[in-house]
Amino acid sequence: MRSTENVGLMSQHFLLSRKARTLSLAKVARLSDEEAYETFRLIRWAATNGAPVCPRCECAAVYTYTTRKLYKCKACNHQFSVTSGTIFASRKLSIRDYLLAIAIFVNGAKGHSALQLSRDLDCQYKSAFVMAHKIREAMASEANGATVSGTVEVDGAYFGGHIRPANYKANRRDRRLVQHQTGKRRVVVIMRERGGRTLPFVFKSEDASVVTIARTVAPGSVVHADEATHWDALHARFLTKRINHGEAYSDGEACTNQAESFFSRLRRAEIGTHHHVAGPYLNAYASEMAWRENNRRVSNGEQYLMVADASLQHPVSRRWKGYWQRALASET
Repeated sequence: MRSTENVGLMSQHFLLSRKARTLSLAKVARLSDEEAYETFRLIRWAATNGAPVCPRCECAAVYTYTTRKLYKCKACNHQFSVTSGTIFASRKLSIRDYLLAIAIFVNGAKGHSALQLSRDLDCQYKSAFVMAHKIREAMASEANGATVSGTVEVDGAYFGGHIRPANYKANRRDRRLVQHQTGKRRVVVIMRERGGRTLPFVFKSEDASVVTIARTVAPGSVVHADEATHWDALHARFLTKRINHGEAYSDGEACTNQAESFFSRLRRAEIGTHHHVAGPYLNAYASEMAWRENNRRVSNGEQYLMVADASLQHPVSRRWKGYWQRALASET
């Protein structure tokens, strides 16, 4: 049994410290419509201290309507609002609801499901589903075109394509074999810097990721990988260290433990929050978990501002704008 003296000397985990808690959902929920609007305006046009800038021609000379919260550019006559040209364009909910959605989404250490978000905001599941994916898209945009360097761990993990085992043992199949897969199974390949950025990519198989790894990892980097034979191709480009997981998880020379840490977070999100993460949305969930992993030492208040800023700087989502309307049209 530890003595109270030793317990007092133990270092506290960052997520349990006061520094990690700088965001209050109650404060966001109590914002008036005008306060929420001003918050949106200050975040979107932070470079001009909240003064509106035309999203079409970037002109700062605008007319302000007194009867509606709209602006009109003096140069191109384009009318716009505080959410025009962002992922929240053509919004249906109030601005305060979007700020609250971002705050709730950020506070989920292992993610936040669309069903729970719809209950939190008292909105339709379809609205919450699209809103959550728009936020994920904005979060993932910060890693567009990014590369990793230095000491980099590379590993892959398979998700999706679940085949429920048959009732009787004699009727069961080995679900690990390729011929028994559903075609939906995908692998998330992670490239993670030691003490740095985490970059996830989705492929049909691990060996299909070698070209992307060669393009994403900077030349001269030290790459740690497991004993899988498809990683042999990395030796020609990088100084590669290998670990045989059949013998040990770390031998003092090589390990992929930090990459495995990311997969643990993604598995926890799949099992405990979403229950199913696969198919065309797997990359979105992997990118979200990578963002959370990269910013795990940042307070939730700072994360809230980062996501809000990313959402208001991100252009209209071509994938998620009108998502349900397109899905309905494809069924008819």
